[in-house]
Amino acid sequence: MKIFNNIEKFPDFKNPVITVGTFDGVHRGHQKIIEMLKSSAKELKGESVVITFEPHPRLALYLAGREIELLSTKDEKLGLLEKYGIQNTIIFDFTTEFAKMKYDEFIKEILIEKIKAKKLVVGFNHHFGFNREGNFEFLTQLSKTYNFGIEKAEQVDVNGVSVSSSKVREALLSGDIKLANDYLGYDYILTGKVVGGNKLGRNIGFPTANIQIEEASKLIPKNGVYAVVIEFDKKLFKGMLNVGIRPTFNFNMRTIEVNIFDFEDDIYNKQIKISFKERIRDEMKFLTIDALKEQINSDKIKCKNILGL
Repeated sequence: MKIFNNIEKFPDFKNPVITVGTFDGVHRGHQKIIEMLKSSAKELKGESVVITFEPHPRLALYLAGREIELLSTKDEKLGLLEKYGIQNTIIFDFTTEFAKMKYDEFIKEILIEKIKAKKLVVGFNHHFGFNREGNFEFLTQLSKTYNFGIEKAEQVDVNGVSVSSSKVREALLSGDIKLANDYLGYDYILTGKVVGGNKLGRNIGFPTANIQIEEASKLIPKNGVYAVVIEFDKKLFKGMLNVGIRPTFNFNMRTIEVNIFDFEDDIYNKQIKISFKERIRDEMKFLTIDALKEQINSDKIKCKNILGL
């Protein structure tokens, strides 16, 4: 996949078929749009082009009371778009000035004059531009004016619920990893760097890698214990992960710690990716270290069963 960070510096695309959106999480609804985009590009013997934004519009505009936790970092989102077969992604710098741009101006000046779009594919609830004026009806009128195709993806339902980024967030924050993964169409991921900790896990026989998430806005699932798959250096490992404040030791700072099964290598300062498979319990406070060790051992057995070990 080719990535462009400046609209002045990309080549002429061949019969570009375009979609526009934040694509946070690249969930099943987004994947439906992507499939339609690729299909149309193939029919037109053209190229698929995703236009997305950094930072997320809500973060860029600092909307009071509308803070947002993101399902995917910039790099995670780009990795997912590439995984699902997008040929080109253009990243717009979302600024307050850009937010004031009217949608008909965006269509004319960017999609038509700069990119020369042949077709636009949008989601069923697409609203974009100043005052969210860019709905499907308005786009249909503009498509006649500027002679480009327009197609709308219908909503994608899982268990009778329309998939959206907000629904994925709700599931993750409630600890329902299975539901979140159903909405996403893949296992929810965190990426971060392994940093030094206080070695409490090692001292009780369960060494852990402490994960530092570098994107402050990245959504961390509900506190608790999870069965996970860990990837680094292009290798996969299985383990269990705790998100929480380690109440048995009277800490109050939230940490992310992963115990990689049957693993002893030094991975400090390495970048790793964690895929969440299943949440097995809440974080708990234990009266003794022995009680904690007994529970962790039980957690390990349960996680290994979940992970097929």
